[in-house]
Amino acid sequence: MKIIIINGPNINLLGKRENDIYGDQSFDDFFVHLQFKYKEIELTQFQSNIEGEIIDKLQEIGYSYDGIILNAAAYTHTSVGIGDAVKAISTPVIEVHISNTFSREEFRHKSYISPIAKGIILGFGMQSYELALQSFL
Repeated sequence: MKIIIINGPNINLLGKRENDIYGDQSFDDFFVHLQFKYKEIELTQFQSNIEGEIIDKLQEIGYSYDGIILNAAAYTHTSVGIGDAVKAISTPVIEVHISNTFSREEFRHKSYISPIAKGIILGFGMQSYELALQSFL
């Protein structure tokens, strides 16, 4: 089984930024934990702060992977292009957020991904990624 985690802007700063919201663990450290725990899965990850690179990655792997876990971060609320890319591909996408976006600013309540995602997991910290991963098993 091939699954990729795609992260959007500023996820590369986890562990350094807004620890009260995102915790103090880096994504890279958490990803090593996931790879160790789920050895039977070919698990990869991709992160970009650039919207077009996220769209390119979705198009590149969107017909050959078994699942995509997507945390588009701030682009969730602004990118019609990422939403359209998710709609265009056949690989199922689970939308993930570390924080509960509905308990935050009003603009974070809108998602261009949710209506076309297979499912949505939010508010469980880094555990949101593992819950999404388990949904594909």
